[in-house]
Amino acid sequence: MSVPDYQEFMLPLLRVVADRGPIKSSDYYEAVANATSLTAEDREQLLPSGTQAAYKNRIGWAGTYLVKAGLLERPQRGFLKITALGQQLLRSNPSRIDNETLRKFESFREFESLSGTRQNQPVRTSESVEEREALPPDEQLLASYRQLRRSLADDLLTQIKSAPPAFFEQLVVDLLVRMGYGGSQDDAGRAIGKSGDGGIDGIIKEDRLGLDFVYIQAKRWENVVGRPQIQGFAGSLEGQRARKGVFITTSSFTDGARDYVQRIEERIVLIDGTELASLMLDYGLGVTDVATYKVQRIDPAYFGEE
Repeated sequence: MSVPDYQEFMLPLLRVVADRGPIKSSDYYEAVANATSLTAEDREQLLPSGTQAAYKNRIGWAGTYLVKAGLLERPQRGFLKITALGQQLLRSNPSRIDNETLRKFESFREFESLSGTRQNQPVRTSESVEEREALPPDEQLLASYRQLRRSLADDLLTQIKSAPPAFFEQLVVDLLVRMGYGGSQDDAGRAIGKSGDGGIDGIIKEDRLGLDFVYIQAKRWENVVGRPQIQGFAGSLEGQRARKGVFITTSSFTDGARDYVQRIEERIVLIDGTELASLMLDYGLGVTDVATYKVQRIDPAYFGEE
């Protein structure tokens, strides 16, 4: 079982608050979790950001939306209390409360209008309005960020594959230097493509002091890289008495190639096109920042809440 979306918690939360009067957040989280039969595993599940238990986040959003609709109120810090409107809704014995239910109340419609939480934007064919609304706003933001990142990574790979081979070699240098390898840019630039050894495209310092070296194979390929190519690279490392290597490609690796590097004595790291683009985004290579958004939440400690 996985943690339900926040709308699934609306009716159980309203019932819990109605039964127990003004109730503290630390109490209604557990009461709603028990009412919806969440398992211990469900309660341990974290948000994708890893900052909060998913069920508490979603119960919290359910409470926020119920307050905005006028069904609950906050009589004091960290507490929820049902309103006359909330009691009236419960007396109608609803089988479910969701955003569509809340839109029957003017205060919630005003909230959506002012906050822009229900924008008339195109929805991808693979994602319905219901699926999008199943996530609370902070998780929608994270999902949108990941979608943008995937799209940008695809564009990066397209750019790399259309550039000259020499550009790809320089890109590898720039990335490794940004990641802290290679000593200086000049040192790294002289190392790549200068070794002339079969199966090795370059040698780069592992640290600024040059206490160890990493051997590099950089292939701007369309075809999948298989075990034979990795075996050839490993053989080249052995011929150099080297123990560390990085094989970077714009394509991907077969399962056999990945399995092989786990079985050999040499330490070889495989970086495919997807990971290459991800590293470029992480280290700001070939991209520029357009906007930064800070996501904040209430600090309970400041307000004296648990």
